[in-house]
Amino acid sequence: MADGMNETAGSDRFPVSFTEAEWRERLTPEQFQVLRKHGTERAGSCALNYEKRAGVFACAGCGQVLFDTRTKFESGTGWPSFTQPVEGSVETSTDRSWGMVRTEVHCARCGGHLGHVFPDGPPPTGLRYCMNGVAMNFTPA
Repeated sequence: MADGMNETAGSDRFPVSFTEAEWRERLTPEQFQVLRKHGTERAGSCALNYEKRAGVFACAGCGQVLFDTRTKFESGTGWPSFTQPVEGSVETSTDRSWGMVRTEVHCARCGGHLGHVFPDGPPPTGLRYCMNGVAMNFTPA
């Protein structure tokens, strides 16, 4: 891709796959920009960053459960952050956009771009899964 972003999240290798037109029908414009075009929401703009109730966060594209609130923490970044995903729910790939190398996190079921993971999180994993809130839906327990 022209911006250096990997193409993994746009491939047909995922169990849930739609055409670009179908994704546009299923998602809001902001969700489409983040999930399908690797966009990033403005820090602090999503209510899910402040969600503290018990429950789960699922992919807004396909409904796959991604994170449990027991792994959510306040990172101070302005995006929902977690120490670990639900097992098997996400995949990662190398993101070389914006002149840096980061680890992109995408939904293992539909390939939607969720955010990035960084090695500066709290115990027990030491990881910070920094997710775009618009890419997820919350279901209270």
